[in-house]
Amino acid sequence: MRFIQYALTGVFIFIMASVAIAKDKKAEQPMDPQAMMELYTKLATPGEPHKLLASLAGSWTTKTREWMEPGKPPTETTGTAEMKMLLDERFLQQELIGQMTGQPFSGLEITGYDNLLKRYVTTWMSTMGTGFFIMEGTASADGKTIMLTGQHAEPNGGQMKHRAIWKIVDGNSQTFDMWGSHHGGKEMKMMEITYTRKL
Repeated sequence: MRFIQYALTGVFIFIMASVAIAKDKKAEQPMDPQAMMELYTKLATPGEPHKLLASLAGSWTTKTREWMEPGKPPTETTGTAEMKMLLDERFLQQELIGQMTGQPFSGLEITGYDNLLKRYVTTWMSTMGTGFFIMEGTASADGKTIMLTGQHAEPNGGQMKHRAIWKIVDGNSQTFDMWGSHHGGKEMKMMEITYTRKL
């Protein structure tokens, strides 16, 4: 009786392993070249999220509030932002000029919507450092509120986590609010930028 149980268990394991191997082999099979070409063409075609980004192209004035320490009032500065689309309406470039921590500041951001990953991706670089800051996220049902998350290395070790809410209020105004937390500590609001289109 025990032998029959062992034999049945062995057969079951063999069948399950065979199914798993068959699935792996199916996944490894190369895609038909024509189907692959059609898929890549579809993934490379700008869609509604890219049209939303394109609607932001133009010149903007900015008002920035920064919180350096919890419980203390923010510093307030003004600046400008130039936005334009790149690579046949696929990516939005923002060049921001203003002040940060009391010093002249300029930054460059590239934002896109990845059709394959189905999410927004932003890459930020500025005169405040030599590294890249990357955030990713998704949008609300109407597409006009984009929630982003990311993190960056801190000088004393570890990572600082961020989350941001980017709201496209209408064709002439948008806001960008960001929070951060050091080493898993309490989250605090760090920055708020209000954009107004130059008319």
